[in-house]
Amino acid sequence: MSEGLLSGKKGVVMGVANEKSIAWACAQACAAQGATLAFNYLGEALERRVRKLAADIPGSVCFPCDVTKDSEITEFFEHIKSEFGTVDFVIHSLAFAQREDLTGKFIDTKRENFLLAINISAYSLVAVAREAAPLMNSGGSIISMTYYGAEKVIPHYNVMGVAKATLEASARYLAEDLGPKGIRVNCVSAGPLRTLSSSAIAGMKLMLNTNEKNAPLRRNVTPEEVGKTSVYLLSDLASGVTGEVLHVDCGYNILGMYGADILSQEKQGE
Repeated sequence: MSEGLLSGKKGVVMGVANEKSIAWACAQACAAQGATLAFNYLGEALERRVRKLAADIPGSVCFPCDVTKDSEITEFFEHIKSEFGTVDFVIHSLAFAQREDLTGKFIDTKRENFLLAINISAYSLVAVAREAAPLMNSGGSIISMTYYGAEKVIPHYNVMGVAKATLEASARYLAEDLGPKGIRVNCVSAGPLRTLSSSAIAGMKLMLNTNEKNAPLRRNVTPEEVGKTSVYLLSDLASGVTGEVLHVDCGYNILGMYGADILSQEKQGE
């Protein structure tokens, strides 16, 4: 393997579900830049998928980890310490909300469902960072995946938007806590992508179409582009960047309204 931006670095990738996962796109990008990787999985079904994918990445290892259980997170990083000794980066790509909460109105979210979404989608970053930090040398990097629904109301995103907002705030506080140790914490806000998780969101097709028609680049982002941006944040090229939310959405987040040409087309159609 030729020298790359992450050559000699060891990283943890959490959240691979299948080959369409954002986490997997990030893992492929990191491996292409020379990183050695460790993966987590939840349950036998995911274990088979993750191990099959990880087999294509030389030197990778896989261990179980349910991020709702502190004991499993601790045990997971004990495995990582045994295998790698130290860790240079962590990719946190974990989120969950009940399907029923991604179809109706936010106001109807049940208390237990609200807490579950926050627990898995946001608090898990805190718990993971707490266990990973002691294994990281100065220059370490932690990134998490978020979405624009944390900043603005997106139809049907509902409790996941609130969870992502919590995630982004948590990343900023973690950046402050871990900064003196030389560890950076950032978020990547990807545009809408077709993944196993996003399939649960009612109106996902509308989200994709709206982004494609109105984003300044007039297209949707690709998983590969999210992966490349992640490599940047994990590498020494971003050594002075922490506590940030970096948008990779073809520019959609900068808009205050439709593009001029879209408005012109609509006017002509009146």
